[in-house]
Amino acid sequence: MATHKIGIIMNGVTGRMGTNQHLIRSIVAIRSEGGVKLANGDVLYPDPILVGRNEAKLQALAEKHGIERIGTDLEAALADDHNVIYFDSQTTNRRAEGIKQAIAAGKHIYCEKPTATSVEGSLELAKLAREAGVKNGVVQDKLFLPGLLKLKRLIDSGYFGEILSVKLDFGYWVFEGDWQEGQRPSWNYREEDGGGIIVDMFAHWRYVIDNLFGEIKSLTCLGATHIPSRVDENGETYKATADDAAYAIFEMKSGAVIQANSSWTTRVDRDDLLTIQVDGKLGSAVAGLRDCKTQHRVQTPRPTWNPDIPNPFNFQEQWEQVPENEFYDNGFKIQWELFLKHIHQDDAFPWDLLEGAKGTQLSDLGLEAWHGRKWVDVPDLSL
Repeated sequence: MATHKIGIIMNGVTGRMGTNQHLIRSIVAIRSEGGVKLANGDVLYPDPILVGRNEAKLQALAEKHGIERIGTDLEAALADDHNVIYFDSQTTNRRAEGIKQAIAAGKHIYCEKPTATSVEGSLELAKLAREAGVKNGVVQDKLFLPGLLKLKRLIDSGYFGEILSVKLDFGYWVFEGDWQEGQRPSWNYREEDGGGIIVDMFAHWRYVIDNLFGEIKSLTCLGATHIPSRVDENGETYKATADDAAYAIFEMKSGAVIQANSSWTTRVDRDDLLTIQVDGKLGSAVAGLRDCKTQHRVQTPRPTWNPDIPNPFNFQEQWEQVPENEFYDNGFKIQWELFLKHIHQDDAFPWDLLEGAKGTQLSDLGLEAWHGRKWVDVPDLSL
């Protein structure tokens, strides 16, 4: 058995997502398990260097989680041949430049999405990586959520028959920052800093829809800035220039219709922060982050519309839970393990920078539909 250390430049891990999901629950977790075990008995062991602008934050993270290497000089980290992967979870408007530097240095690329602030910028990254011959991947974590894996199992089994419609509902109330601290950083609400829920969430909806339901034909979208001003991390009031809610309809090439609501200004009365209801000829399902429940056509009740009497049905009791049947690990960690295998032994990894560009394309089209108050087609995207 051989242990293969893989040097990883982790840029932007002092942020919420970078710290919690990518560092602690992925890389640190993999290291604590002894590395990624391969079929031949070898082990891939990630050796990260935490890179960023705030040395004190980097040092604190490293000491807390047993990381040996930190640095504030990205060029120096890129010049070190030991580091073969560049990972980027910076803010959206900083990401493309870091990725370009890493591609020029010959590093393999793994990054958060959106990969850039425009579809042109995202396509440029995909082209540069292809020309440089470096492997590349984009985080598409929601595909590995237990609820969506169960939903995918139902789709693949033919449970729904023809899928007619999908209702995708995501969101929660993000506090304004005055009387309670906001759960998201203030840049999320400034368009000039790469913020906005359409830019943020449509990248997710693209890969979820593509992988579960097929190709999108066209879309329309209404965005909104429901909360016009917020209070930032320093207690200063600022103008919210980006959208905090979006209401979209996607027309699928299959004929199915997908409604997608995304909001940071809604209070939750659902089973989870994200629910996806799929209605098909043969049955329906509702998936959340972890659970998935079904109602087959032979178990569908016959409700009667009568506002003059109390509703005799408890509709939520008429669904059945899809069983676990397997262990579900953290979705970010699963994809990290797959990418490390892709780098070391060329295992398949279909979620590349071109797939990331498709997410940015959908965000751009959502913004275009909103500002133009129209339907827009979704053209094929290729290099």
